Amino acid sequence: MPEVVLPSLGEGIEKATLTYWYFKQGDKISQKDDLAEFTTDKATFNLPSPFSGILSKVFFNEGDTVKVGEKIAIIE
Repeated sequence: MPEVVLPSLGEGIEKATLTYWYFKQGDKISQKDDLAEFTTDKATFNLPSPFSGILSKVFFNEGDTVKVGEKIAIIE
């Protein structure tokens, strides 16, 4: 099962807040679709899906803080 993790965000940035999911569990998504929106103290950015498939599991809710490298979702 391909895992989606929060990638490195640049020097000194260790975490981000998940502000919005563009899809819900069970939705079909394509590679490069915007999967989620995150904010840091410096920027807001969209995280594109690294894979195509079904969003089978999300590990964080909107408003949660996610550390770099943490698994945020599984796409089957």
